[in-house]
Amino acid sequence: MTPEFTDAERARLEPRFTNPDRPCFALRNLPETVKGALFARYSRSAKPLRRLYLDEFDADVPPTSGTDGANEATGRAAALYDRVLGQYGDDSVAQLGSAHVACEGVSNVLTKVLERGRLMSYLEQSTRYVPCTERPGGRWKYVTPAEIADLADRRRYRETLDNAFETYARFLGGADAHFRRAHPRRAGDDESAWKRAVRSRGLDTLRGLLPAATRSNLGIHGSGQAFEALLLRLGAHPLAEARAMAAAMFAELEQVIPAFIQRVHRADRGGAWRDYLRGQHAAAADAACTLPDEDWNRSGNAGNDVRLIDWTGDGETAVLAAALYLQTEHTLSGVRLLVRQMPQDERLHTIRNIVGERGNRRHRPGRAFEHADYTFDVTADYGAFRDLQRHRMLTIDWQRLTTRHGTEEPDALDDIPGLRPAWNRVIDESRRLYEHLRQRYGADTAQYAVPMACRIRFTMRMNAREAMHVIELRTQPAGHPSYRRICQRMHRLIRDQAGHEAIAEAIRFANHEDAGLGRIDAENRQERAAAQHAPTPAA
Repeated sequence: MTPEFTDAERARLEPRFTNPDRPCFALRNLPETVKGALFARYSRSAKPLRRLYLDEFDADVPPTSGTDGANEATGRAAALYDRVLGQYGDDSVAQLGSAHVACEGVSNVLTKVLERGRLMSYLEQSTRYVPCTERPGGRWKYVTPAEIADLADRRRYRETLDNAFETYARFLGGADAHFRRAHPRRAGDDESAWKRAVRSRGLDTLRGLLPAATRSNLGIHGSGQAFEALLLRLGAHPLAEARAMAAAMFAELEQVIPAFIQRVHRADRGGAWRDYLRGQHAAAADAACTLPDEDWNRSGNAGNDVRLIDWTGDGETAVLAAALYLQTEHTLSGVRLLVRQMPQDERLHTIRNIVGERGNRRHRPGRAFEHADYTFDVTADYGAFRDLQRHRMLTIDWQRLTTRHGTEEPDALDDIPGLRPAWNRVIDESRRLYEHLRQRYGADTAQYAVPMACRIRFTMRMNAREAMHVIELRTQPAGHPSYRRICQRMHRLIRDQAGHEAIAEAIRFANHEDAGLGRIDAENRQERAAAQHAPTPAA
């Protein structure tokens, strides 16, 4: 049932809602605080939303045409939100408004701090498509951390990073030439697509030279609650760049969703929360000091490493029982008992039938696959980690960047003339700089000097459903060879070490083949799609 409105009321609703009379509609042209207050009031009212808006909110929201009207609307919206939050306030109310924020020119160290929150959306500038060759103001695009106070140390830092960027830029042409020879254009390849695929392989090969201080641009979208948590996390962070970003971001969010972040600087809320985060960090650091140090001088350079350190032993039984549970009236434990009594071949056959004929990797079985879990301990180059870290719905946690776990060398390192000695020089200089900064300024600050080729240690805990998504996505031919190998290894460990053959078989779009030029097929598809949508030339 939908409410009836007069012509005058419809005129008032038209700018604010996508329709006045259908049961599904969207809000538009309203400040975020009004949307949040309206939905919060909605949960405690018998009125339909549009009637509620007309009766209780419309008079407080002036027309938004013109700057003065927009500012007035924002001020009144904040007052509305405060009133509703005071009446029905809980943290869920802060989920009802959102904002888009751009963070430009931030280091790759800071991007990982910014991207830690699960319930936000991020789009980060890619080193695969955007070469780091620009020099705005005559300076390479990297951050010099404020913690490096000594002038001699800053000079050494800049000389080392300048050489890394110069080496990167100098070999881009050679990398392009190598991959053009190694992967000549095939019949049917679009020329522009082929050139982009070649360029992406060259950028992939050389990105390991870039330091973690490399500047990037990052777009963030999230709810008011998520931004509040991000601001508090940044404000409690040991790095000055993170704390400066907290202040800068707060100033911008105050202009668009001020009511949602009002608790950040309250001593009893945001202040207490930041104190708790700092104390938690300090306690973990103190406890870690009691553990013996790893003898990193003997750790070698054995390559990226993936280990399956924990898994659900009866994972396939748990998955099948969860799938059948929805169709029965048994308890889950009762269904598990019945499934365990099935012959092994019958269990496998039933799982295969439930998975069905997946047409593509986006056809994934349901939540039953969330009843099997895997924990992987990974040591991988920072470049690969940057991509795998984007899978925030699983549990991923990582150590600080360091040069002490060795480096991952690109496959074409010895095929591009002159690259090997230049690469080794950058890595060696960066390693020495890292140790110097670590001794003088601490391990957090030293991270800025670490090249992306250096390995970082992290854990990834995921259920079988998320493993299916990660492994199938990150083994596609268009992916970077480094993380493709990591996820191919995960797939084999699920099958061979955990013994979950049916689950591994269900992950049927995992690609274990040599990728060749990698992105060429994706680039060809992009060119065909662009041609289909191109405007028809005028006669």
